[in-house]
Amino acid sequence: MTGRRRVPPPLALALAAALALAAALAVAVAAQAQTRPARGASGSTAKAAAPTAPTAAAKAVAADYAQRFATVCAACHGANGRSDLAGTPVLAGQHSYYAITQLFLFREGRRSNPAMTAVAKGFTDADLRGFSDHIGTLPPQPAPSASAADAARMKQGQALAQQHKCVFCHGADLAGGQQVPRIGGQREDYLREALQGFRSGQRAGYTQAMGEAVSQIPPAELDVLAYFAAHVAVAGR
Repeated sequence: MTGRRRVPPPLALALAAALALAAALAVAVAAQAQTRPARGASGSTAKAAAPTAPTAAAKAVAADYAQRFATVCAACHGANGRSDLAGTPVLAGQHSYYAITQLFLFREGRRSNPAMTAVAKGFTDADLRGFSDHIGTLPPQPAPSASAADAARMKQGQALAQQHKCVFCHGADLAGGQQVPRIGGQREDYLREALQGFRSGQRAGYTQAMGEAVSQIPPAELDVLAYFAAHVAVAGR
């Protein structure tokens, strides 16, 4: 298709590298947490403790990051990940693998958001994993009432989501999965801003997919897509 906006090659390479590093980080930190023996254990004692010690350690780590999330993140994103602040995304129901990549991009300055960059720049690799794992446990918001949405806009939005292949990556109910974000039930204002950012090139993704997907969609249709995604009923995580 002609006229598509292209991410400059140097930026595309940097974003691809960031994605690869974030993926490797997710695997490496998880493996380390599963294989690290209990402190002070040795010989047969260490072997005997191996099956249960990681579970106890994992619970302790999870509790620690749940508390840190409440301290560091909840003021903007809400204690349960359901933000009430304009322009601040809902984290409830988001996938941990997607979350760790975004935190990595913020830490490395690949995504532009002063508040998030300030928070993430001090994160260690273990912090990225700990916070993203906690985000992955946050239950999604309840499905909105069908009667609360404009039926005509929902029908138009569903047709646009099919036409522009939003459902191909994000799923029929926009629940996403793994590296693809959950956008069903996300804040409408955040979705609208994100879509407009991808269209204008001001928001760079870790691949060119989103920029190319929305580059030729009229702004009015992006608004309808944002409305549809925000009000769609998502069946699962």
